[in-house]
Formats: sequence, C-alpha cells, structure tokens
Amino acid sequence: MRQLALSTHPGPAVAVTLVTVVLAIGVGLEPWRIALLGLAMLLGQASVGLSNDWIDADRDRAVGRSDKPVALGLVSASAARNAAFVTAGAAILLTIPLGLAVIPHLIFIVSAWGYNLGLKKTVLSALPYVVSFGLLPLVVTAVIPAWAAWWALGAGALLGVAAHFANVLPDLRDDASTGVRGLPHRLGVRASGIVIGAALAGASILLARTPLLWVGCSVALLLAVVIVVLVFTRPPTRALFRLIIAAALVDVAMLAVSGAALVAGR
Repeated sequence: MRQLALSTHPGPAVAVTLVTVVLAIGVGLEPWRIALLGLAMLLGQASVGLSNDWIDADRDRAVGRSDKPVALGLVSASAARNAAFVTAGAAILLTIPLGLAVIPHLIFIVSAWGYNLGLKKTVLSALPYVVSFGLLPLVVTAVIPAWAAWWALGAGALLGVAAHFANVLPDLRDDASTGVRGLPHRLGVRASGIVIGAALAGASILLARTPLLWVGCSVALLLAVVIVVLVFTRPPTRALFRLIIAAALVDVAMLAVSGAALVAGR
C-alpha cells in the first residue's frame, strides 16, 4: 500500500489539493464543502499520478527510473491501473454533491488523463495543462455557484504552461530516447526556458490586482528573468526545476490571497 501511495505522485497531488482548499477558503465556502472539495481533488490527482505510472511503466523501466514503484516491480501495473480508475470515479462521485463543480472537475481529470494517454507525445502536449490548471479556479467558484474571474482562469492556464515545460525540461534526453516528443522537446531547451519565463511573468501580471500583489508580482518577475538566464547559461537540472516551482508558488500565493475577487463580478 505504501508503494501504491507513492505511485499517486503525492507531492504534486497534495500541492494541487492545498491550492484548491486555500482558494475555497478564500471565496468563503462552508467547511463541509471545503473538506469535500479537497478530498475530491486529492483523489482526482491521485488517479492522474497512478495512471501515469501504469501507462508509462515500460518507458520508466527503460530509462531506469528509480522513483517509480511500478517500473521497479514493487507495484503491478494492473494494481496501479485499477486504483487509478477507482480514485477517478470516487473523485467525481464526491464532487456531485457540490453541484455544478462536478462539470469542470470532470473535464480537469479527463484532460490530465489525456496527457498520460498520449497527448504528451504530440505538439499539443501543453494543452491538458492549460485546460486543467486553467479550470482550477472555476472548480472552486462553481461550488457557489458562480463563474471565475477571467484573469484567474488566464493565470491558471499560464501556470499550467509553466508547470508542463518545467516538469519536462530535466527529462528531455530520457523522453527522446523513448519516443516522447511533446512541445518542449520540439522547441528545445532554450526556447522552452523562454516559454517558462514568459508564462510565469504573464500569470504574475494578471494576478497583480492590488499594490500588495504588485510586490509579489515583482518577485515572480525577477525569478522569471533568473530562470531564463540560467536556461541559456547552464544545463537544465532539478535545481532549476525547484527555482521554477518557487516562482510558481509566488503566483499561486497571489492567486490564493485574491479571495472573493476570484468570483466574476466581485
């Protein structure tokens, strides 16, 4: 069970869940709705991680991924597959009591699964990230129910672009050896670095709604410039990935403190 839990990609799953919970608190949802939405999001994200390890087991094994229990044979591919379907179904069922939120959440999960099922190998590899991250504010506001502010949807989509390129950048060589050629692979390291910097900068500008948020915007913009410079001067490493995550976290924090402004018309 421990190895199966590790196959859910717990880090990203918990991170997305925490962002969802913070946004839900910010828009003023009742505690029971916050708890239910958080659990549904956690299960949905777990299903995405499990499906990734199930579908990519042979690829991960070929490049010697030591952090993937399925590739190491510690969890069977069938167990990961079954758990992926169960957690995805549970995520949707738990969202149904939250009303209209079930629609964007379903699209969110289907989009993320689409990436694992093959879009990652195409020029449209960034699309699932744009769709899923862009819909995250709407998953929260639809519980009210209300539409999310356009700038929140735009910032979420841009953060999705940055997340996709940042996640792929350190693995370009391994991916190429196993036939994965998504958009970052086709653009190359330097162009991908520019995309990451531009996406983070764009999200920061969209989120700078108050003087206080402009402080966060300035920090994120500085980090975006540093990221682009590093991409042009050094080989991509996990350290660079962590710097990209730091810049994204600044934007996420800005999104979180926007509170009721996330709801269109407020």
